[in-house]
Amino acid sequence: LCVPAVPVLFKQALENTDTEEGKSVSLRCELTKADATVVWKKGEATLQASAKYEMKQKGTVAELVIHNAEPEDA
Repeated sequence: LCVPAVPVLFKQALENTDTEEGKSVSLRCELTKADATVVWKKGEATLQASAKYEMKQKGTVAELVIHNAEPEDA
């Protein structure tokens, strides 16, 4: 018996978030499947975990924290 994989969908999409320059900002989304692989991108560039970008995931919630936000992070 072959069961097709159920696609992972967004239950709650990202929302626009404002912050002050130099502060941290958190972006969250919720998925329909726990522990699905999430890739964060800015344009075509894939973001990597660093002192600036912190990626977290717990169950169906994925979060990107941008530290020391700058206008270029928009």
